[in-house]
Amino acid sequence: PLGFRVRENIMRIIREEMNAAGACEIIMPALHPKSVWETTGRWDEMKSVMYQFGEGERAYGLGPTHEEVIAPIVQKHVNSYLDLPIALYQIQVKFRNEERPKSGLLRGREFTMKDLYSFHTNEESLNVFYDRVKEAYRGIFKRVGLGDTTYLTLASGGSFSQYSHEFQTVSDVGEDTIYLCKACSVAVNHEIITEQKVCPECNSNDLVKKNAIEVGNIFKLGTRFSEPVGLMYRDTDGTQKPVIMASYGIGVERLMGAIVETYHDDAGLIWPQAVAPFIAHLLIIGEQTGTLKKFADTAYQSMIDADIEVLYDDRTDVSAGEKFADADLLGLPWRLVVSNSTLAEDKIEVKKRTEKEKKLIALKELPKYITK
Repeated sequence: PLGFRVRENIMRIIREEMNAAGACEIIMPALHPKSVWETTGRWDEMKSVMYQFGEGERAYGLGPTHEEVIAPIVQKHVNSYLDLPIALYQIQVKFRNEERPKSGLLRGREFTMKDLYSFHTNEESLNVFYDRVKEAYRGIFKRVGLGDTTYLTLASGGSFSQYSHEFQTVSDVGEDTIYLCKACSVAVNHEIITEQKVCPECNSNDLVKKNAIEVGNIFKLGTRFSEPVGLMYRDTDGTQKPVIMASYGIGVERLMGAIVETYHDDAGLIWPQAVAPFIAHLLIIGEQTGTLKKFADTAYQSMIDADIEVLYDDRTDVSAGEKFADADLLGLPWRLVVSNSTLAEDKIEVKKRTEKEKKLIALKELPKYITK
């Protein structure tokens, strides 16, 4: 349940930033007919990573990505340049037959992806939105606590463009290798450095090698997927032209894993408040009868009334030491302790997970103190 709540908080932040960027949320099927992938010529190309089954008209695949699905959908709704640009996203389960799934949340065969697709009449329109999504991504990573360790990283554009962009979070457990340019603060994927040895932005060779986790990527797709499905628009001069596309992805569980790898210590997790499953962890230490239990219940209710989410540990069959250890392990931002000694002063012991200092706070001041 706690991990689910973290995941929901991450998706809420993603939705808020995508909506603010002007994108609209939809949902598309995870089960794809073979025909849509044959249209773009990728049914056989993707065979190594795509789960495929059935034969003939009943041949299907589990979607590892959704360009083949979204392009025909948009094709039914675009006629004129006046219908563009369009930006649509979903948060959907995807499947990829990874050869070596590993590292728990960081690389699995089933995962949740936020995939956004944008559709444009020209490169100028695309570039404006592309830069807007870059900023939205920066906003997402900053809000979840990874803003200082996540870098916009130049990567190979493959067959679509000279460069694509990844968002890489520096981490010792990362399986990607990036190079941070000391001269201009650009990050570069190892495959580009392998090709040209210097920073492509400033030509400096003063580069620092780092391990990193790829938490997002953005690609300019050109007309690779629009032309095969006939996704065209009528321009101002009446001519038919192919729509220009781009895609933008964030792996939800991978982002969650990157947060865990960044925020922990020997005692357990340290969730950033924006994604924490609860804001506070309330512990009763002592016999849970009479005045002590009533005081703890009142503290709990005061937090709920202030819209502060609280995990209430009122277990009677575990020791105080176990409760403290579990609180550190779960890593909620605030630990609140009610005991006979705090009750004697009509206060609650308050401690931040990131600090050693403890403070005694009056019950009536507690919600304000937590939210200050």
